Amino acid sequence: MYEVEDVAGQVERYLRMLGLWERRHEEVARFSKGMRQKLAIARALLHEPQILFLDEPTSGLDPEAARLVRDFIAELRSEGRTIFMCTHNLDEADRLCDRIAVFNGQLLALDTPTALRRSVYARVVVFHLRGMHPGFVERVEAFPFVRSVEVMDSKLVVSLENPEENNPTIVHALVGVGAEIQFVGELRRSLEDVYLRLVRPLDAPADETP
Repeated sequence: MYEVEDVAGQVERYLRMLGLWERRHEEVARFSKGMRQKLAIARALLHEPQILFLDEPTSGLDPEAARLVRDFIAELRSEGRTIFMCTHNLDEADRLCDRIAVFNGQLLALDTPTALRRSVYARVVVFHLRGMHPGFVERVEAFPFVRSVEVMDSKLVVSLENPEENNPTIVHALVGVGAEIQFVGELRRSLEDVYLRLVRPLDAPADETP
């Protein structure tokens, strides 16, 4: 037990945190796969390790139990513990991980979720307008930091460099030519998009606009 001083107290603490305390007298053989998964996590934490390795921690769990485990992992992370997590759930990795390593027989990339997106895809900002006019596109395309402009209904989808710095310039220019801007948002690529681009780079046309 790695010299755990209060074994009973630790057992109760983690079984309660993972919703298993009321089932503590039952045989593990009668537990569902999800319950066994939570039990394995509780067992791994009894000695309060500062480094934790988790392999598919929410595999087999129903949505409610999976959320409980994710919240639990986030709490452990906030305590300053180092957690290595192997998962095929990319949305889960995006929410929980500070750094992500992508493997496909070999290490393809290692960085923060945000940096991985930016290394694979250009930044894309969507300007939602009350109405569209051809002059709006021409005005935005004139800027050297703009890579491409696409019109979708009453929206301008703009691929550009450094949106934080250049968005105000575009907004000012559009207002100057009569555009009524309703709101501005950035198109956020999922981590699944990033993964597929990394493992199958040849699938995407060379001139594809994100």
